[in-house]
Amino acid sequence: MKRRANPFRHQLSIGPDVPTRSVLAAVFLAIIACHAPSQAAAQGTAAPAAGSKDAAAAGKSQGPSKADLAYGAFQRGYYLTAVKLAEPLANLGDPAAQTLLGEIYSRGLGVRRDMKEAARWFKAAATAGNPEAQFRYAMILLDGTVVEKDEAQARDLMQAAADRGLPLAEYNFGQMLIEASPSGGFKDAAGYFEKAASAGVAEAQYAMSQLFANGRGVPRDLDRARAFLHASALNGFSIAQIEYGIWLINGKGGPARLKEGFLFLKHAAVLGNPIAVNRVAHLYKDGIGTEPDLAEAAKWAVLAKRMKNSDPVLDDFFRGLDAAAQKAALEAANRIRSG
Repeated sequence: MKRRANPFRHQLSIGPDVPTRSVLAAVFLAIIACHAPSQAAAQGTAAPAAGSKDAAAAGKSQGPSKADLAYGAFQRGYYLTAVKLAEPLANLGDPAAQTLLGEIYSRGLGVRRDMKEAARWFKAAATAGNPEAQFRYAMILLDGTVVEKDEAQARDLMQAAADRGLPLAEYNFGQMLIEASPSGGFKDAAGYFEKAASAGVAEAQYAMSQLFANGRGVPRDLDRARAFLHASALNGFSIAQIEYGIWLINGKGGPARLKEGFLFLKHAAVLGNPIAVNRVAHLYKDGIGTEPDLAEAAKWAVLAKRMKNSDPVLDDFFRGLDAAAQKAALEAANRIRSG
């Protein structure tokens, strides 16, 4: 399934320290909602003692339903069993079972991957109001490969899922608001982004950092921008890791923390991000956040050059090394490349 492009690629830049990059919206697999606990558990009623008559009666009246069994089988990896249990319920109109089948067919879990079949079940569950299915079917409608593309219907379904509190839908609907109104959509989008950010969606946390950093839809507040950037970086979003590392080194939005900034950038560089590779070469060269290490600087400078993200300062630095140091740097870079 295609990923939704982040509208910030036009409206917001990462800032003067980092070149503007297109940030892809994460389209994760929908979270399969577990069935609610039994009524007694939900109300806090004590369970009958094992072996009692009440326990035996409770076992007959409150045993796991077929839907519970289907979800349990899915969670344990028994996908064919999950399909067998879910299909009768789905055919009777159970939206949770329909969503479960959509998930299984969309991922090809124990069955041949079949996006048309997945779309059929997601559509049925979405029509019944299941927020996970509304989100998934909205993404299918936007993609337009399996079914006819329908952006208007996708927007309605995405909003419905967002208003039901599904974090990924909140984030994606926020993007839709900005795409629909690049000049005025930020204020409405901020509310949805913030809810998704609070639920731990890394891209939404990054989006909030950009809104606060640039004063778009919210008052400009670098402290809050840095806090959201930190959350997104800890959540593994690579662009946030790079930018947060640079903010720490430059003391933007709070005190400078050079060593921590270096570690964030080094982590992203090891994962192969060209921007981070370039910055780590400079940090080793200048001894910022780490001890000066010309051999490491040269190695990362070689990698930056190979990634077409070098600069005149790094090029001059490398040319100024003696032949032995240049050879060692090339060999070290090759070891990283082969590893």
